This record gives sequence, structure tokens and C-alpha cells, in this order.
Amino acid sequence: MTEADESVHTDPAAIAELTDAARASHLGAGASGAVEGYRARRTLRLHVELRRQLRRRRTQLLYGFLVLLPFLLAVAFEVGSSNPNRRSGGFVDLATASAPNFVVLTLFVSGTFLLPMIVALFFGDTIASEASWSSLKYLLAIPVPRHRLLAQKALASAVLSFAALVLLPLVAFLVGLVSYGAGEAVTPTGDAVDFPTALAAIGMSVVYISIQLIWVAGLAMFLSVLIDAPLGAVGGAVLVSILSQILEQITALGSLRQYLPTHFAFSWSDLIATDIDWTNLAKGTLSALIYGLVFGTLAFRRFTTKDITS
Repeated sequence: MTEADESVHTDPAAIAELTDAARASHLGAGASGAVEGYRARRTLRLHVELRRQLRRRRTQLLYGFLVLLPFLLAVAFEVGSSNPNRRSGGFVDLATASAPNFVVLTLFVSGTFLLPMIVALFFGDTIASEASWSSLKYLLAIPVPRHRLLAQKALASAVLSFAALVLLPLVAFLVGLVSYGAGEAVTPTGDAVDFPTALAAIGMSVVYISIQLIWVAGLAMFLSVLIDAPLGAVGGAVLVSILSQILEQITALGSLRQYLPTHFAFSWSDLIATDIDWTNLAKGTLSALIYGLVFGTLAFRRFTTKDITS
């Protein structure tokens, strides 16, 4: 570098006299002011975030428990099969009829608490965990645009949540297939659904459950943006889910119960029938999407204006 070039490179007055393009070149940035080669869409790529989340002990233990749960249920039925008084009727009474019935029972018993908790765990951990580790401000300083950071975190959480929602019935089906065989799915009303149709119904049930839990995802992500404690965000979303289910049991609320986010949580069971009623399924889908859109919008709006101090 010549003496003249060094003077231009270090003298603020000389730099100020340069054109925008020349000034950016001297400072190592492009004409737009960004560092040369910087692309926002290349920051925090999805596969990087997924690999990071899959390496966490929390994720590994959760998936391990989902694999173990169907085995525990099968053992419970074997141990208690000699005492019919332990049967409570409905899906529980029909669980050992076939593999599809066992999958339906697994989804039914886990739908009240476990499945909402899984979704809340992944989405409630999006921003709050980074804030609790004091790494959020460094992520934004890379820089990762705020909207991209939240979008990529939410997308990774959605992939992990859906994988968990697929893993549980898949393992349950394999356990049920070995233990009870590939028979018809028998409903509490006495209908018998053939094996291929039952498999298709279970697949649609998993898709519906995933859509119905969008409201939990949106709420957990909103709480994750509001507070810096991951357990607070996760627990808050789960608490709202439990509260909604409690209110659902109060028949005095009448038609107001249909506005509760969990009112249509088990409408997927309508798919296990010879004559499917799509009314509640459509209402449940619409309700979840509206709640999810509202909470998601609030999360993005809050995060773009929030002061990041950790």
C-alpha cells in the first residue's frame, strides 16, 4: 500500500470525500453499506439450527420417551388384562383389538397433556433460551435480521414438533402390529373400519392434530419473545391449554365453549368411522389457524421492537 493509499484509508476526512462505492470498498463493504458477500438469507440456515437442536439432551430425551411410551402402554395392558375391572370403556376398552386401535388409544391418552407440551417445549424455547444464555444479542450482531431469526427458529421448531407427532403413532403402530395384529379398527359405536382405510384415517388424524396444535405453537412463541425464561414460556402455554380443557368441562358455558382453543382438540376421532362428519374437523382447523395467526403476529411484532439486552 502506498503512502497516499494509506492516507486515504486512515484519514476520516479523505474517506468522507470518496464516492459511496469507493468508500464502501475502502471499508470492506458493498455499495449498499453491507459487508461484501453478506446475504441475510444465508444466516442461521435451517439445517444448522436443526442439527444444533437435535444435539441437545432435551430433544434426545423427549424423542426417547416417545419411543418408549407405546411399549409402556402395551406392557400395562398385558399386566392388567387379567382384571377387566381396570378397563374404562371406549378407546381404552378397544385398544387391544388391533394395531390401528392401539394407535388411536396412544393418541387419545397423550392428546390432553403430552402433545401440547411437546409443541410448547419446542416453540417456547425459540427465543427465551437464547436470551437466558445471553447469546441472543450476539446472534443479532452476526447480523441475523430479527424477522429471519424468529422465522428460522419457528420453522426448526415446527419440523421438530411434527417429527415428534409422527414418531409417536409410528412406534405405536409397530408395537400394536406385533402385539395385536393388523386387524380392523373398531370404534366405540361398533363400526368396523378396514385396515387400509384405518391407516389412512390415522395419517389424516396426525395431520389434523399437527394443525390443531398451531395455536399452542403461536402462544408459546409469543411468550418466548415476552420473557427470558424458557420454562416460563413453555409452562405458560401448557397452563393455558390445561385451563382451556378445564373450562371445556363446564357445560354451563354452552355454545361459548366452541371458542375455546381446545374445544375441537379430539375431533380427529371422527376420522375413525365408516361415515366421516367433517364439520367439527373444519371448525377445529379454522379455529387453530386463527389463534395461531394472532399469536404468531403478536410474536413477530413484539420481537421486531423489543430491546435486546441479553
